[in-house]
Amino acid sequence: MSSREVGQGFNTRAIHAGQEPDPATGAVIPPLHLTTTYKQDGVGGLRGGYEYSRSANPTRDTLQTALAALEQGSRGLAFASGLAAEDTLLRTVCRPGDRVVLGGDAYGGTYRLISRVLEPWGITHQPVDLNDLGAVRTAVAPASTRVVWCETPSNPLLNVSDIAALAEVAHASGTLLVVDNTFASPYLQRPLTLGADVVVHSTTKYLGGHSDVVGGALVVADDELGERLAYHQNAMGAVAGPFDSWLVLRSLKTLGVRMDRHSANAGRIAEWLLEHPAVGAVLYPGLPEHRNHDVAAAQMSGFGGMLSLRLRGGEEAALRLCEKTTLFTLAESLGGVESLIEHPHRMTHASAAGSPLEVPADLVRLSVGIEDVEDLLADLEQALA
Repeated sequence: MSSREVGQGFNTRAIHAGQEPDPATGAVIPPLHLTTTYKQDGVGGLRGGYEYSRSANPTRDTLQTALAALEQGSRGLAFASGLAAEDTLLRTVCRPGDRVVLGGDAYGGTYRLISRVLEPWGITHQPVDLNDLGAVRTAVAPASTRVVWCETPSNPLLNVSDIAALAEVAHASGTLLVVDNTFASPYLQRPLTLGADVVVHSTTKYLGGHSDVVGGALVVADDELGERLAYHQNAMGAVAGPFDSWLVLRSLKTLGVRMDRHSANAGRIAEWLLEHPAVGAVLYPGLPEHRNHDVAAAQMSGFGGMLSLRLRGGEEAALRLCEKTTLFTLAESLGGVESLIEHPHRMTHASAAGSPLEVPADLVRLSVGIEDVEDLLADLEQALA
């Protein structure tokens, strides 16, 4: 990331960082390089360092430069999915016998990766309430702890963690702080500037933003760690393809304006749900009633498009709500321009059932899109009636 880009505003960087017009044709949009291999000018005579598209591809490189600029990191790396990014990170920084401390409400897929894939390989884990800094300090004390894994806001309970405070605790024990920034996006929150070592994204979500691409990303603050991750990205091979990279690049250009609309719609809906007699609780960090509202207001520039609600009628009421909405489509994933609804206990977080990370059965998660908010409110009203 150049010094010029650091001084530019977010939306300017989203549109221009690493995306100069093509020198050969003047094309304003970065070209899509659909190629697996590259002509060499003699053995080892590489043009621009390109030899094989698992190792490097110009379209993916452009995306990686843009991601680093948006998160204000030293290096970005793009992967085939968010879990591919997480797996590469954990197998780069951990060895058999190491421990991962993760939030007690982590994403079910992350928990499944650590508990069922990496644990047989020798990686242990400990869930902890990341709002309890004393408990975090105790959890990271063993010398084998390599990573504190934080989602903020978390999926699907919308808890918010104090990134700067967690960084201080982690670093005092020589532990890396990893922050999953998927729910907030770099438009609303930049963890590296608050002391985090690594940022993780499912680019499938807000960065892609149109429910048409699967991808993941890592952005790091430290160049040496970036080099190690880049080696493993190539050696393990779960890279983002050029077309997927191009789709995410396209979407980054509108991330700011989309997040403004997502946040405005979700805030309005959260306030409306608070007054509904069928709703027992609304989990949204933009509400003053949220237990971490002050932390969210301090480290985020907006509160995002994700919210969860708990139904007074229990699991059956939650399932009925999911079945009766029409504009809110019953589907997994999140962060697209369209509104989605899901039941985490039986869907995205089913893998956490029976564990300390189990999600309440009366909880419904909303990914609030950018439709007209009055139409979304009317849909929820008829479904809750």
